[in-house]
Amino acid sequence: MIDNHLLSERRACRLADLNLSTWQYKSISQNEEGLMMRIKELAAERRRFGYRRIHILLRREGWQTNHKKVYRLYTGAALQVRKRKRKRVSTGERRPLPAATAANERWSLDFQFDALSDGRRLKCLNIVDNFTKECPVIEVDTSIGGHHMVQVLETLKYERGLPKIITLDNGPEMISKVLDAWAYDNGVILNFIDPGKPMQNGYIESFNGRFRDECLNDNWFTSLTDARHTIEAWRRDYNKNRPHSSIGYMTPNEFANAQARLSPEKGIFPSLVTKIKKYANWKQEYSPNG
Repeated sequence: MIDNHLLSERRACRLADLNLSTWQYKSISQNEEGLMMRIKELAAERRRFGYRRIHILLRREGWQTNHKKVYRLYTGAALQVRKRKRKRVSTGERRPLPAATAANERWSLDFQFDALSDGRRLKCLNIVDNFTKECPVIEVDTSIGGHHMVQVLETLKYERGLPKIITLDNGPEMISKVLDAWAYDNGVILNFIDPGKPMQNGYIESFNGRFRDECLNDNWFTSLTDARHTIEAWRRDYNKNRPHSSIGYMTPNEFANAQARLSPEKGIFPSLVTKIKKYANWKQEYSPNG
């Protein structure tokens, strides 16, 4: 009508029963092709990351986008991570684990097993700081006994110091005399969980799940050297780059550095300790068993 009958926009819209603002509207939406390509690249690099962690990585790279747009593009490209079947556990009374309030206060320790391409067993000694969520070491070998464990702990002693308490299970390496003597000489308390109660060491069990899901299940190790290099690369990436939900999607290294910079009287850590104390008081007041 505008071109053929030389009508004004206003009159043409009135005759067509069309709102003038609708006719004059111009889309201001940004080109999402670049963002979509980057989401696909990150999802290919980190196959077990969901949209929330991918959103954190995008923000670190400077993409100005919110999690809702990332979710829309992520699901539109069918990149959702398939959830692995969770093992059924008995429903018993759950008690909160003792919470650490500083770095190097409590460590958790456990073994995890895998296999090389030739069928040889692979044994991994995982150690986690319960407060910072850092993994100071993953020792990889075909066999790790009590003396080997002591050597690993002695190395950590000079690299970052020792904790007050180490939580571990009742495996034969854990209850060895050499480890007990080492702990006594260094003033470290060995906190053994009850037999058959792995969730009493829930911090390391949570780490083991991530390690299995993102590293062991995603790689095929051709040799012991290949396994050591691949696992060490994953450990460094876990500490330096992987957002951790329990510490506000910071990386373990970022959280540890922030904790080192802040004094006990200021910063985010007093509020964290206060929340922990309030929760403990609430449990003591309302739980029949304290």
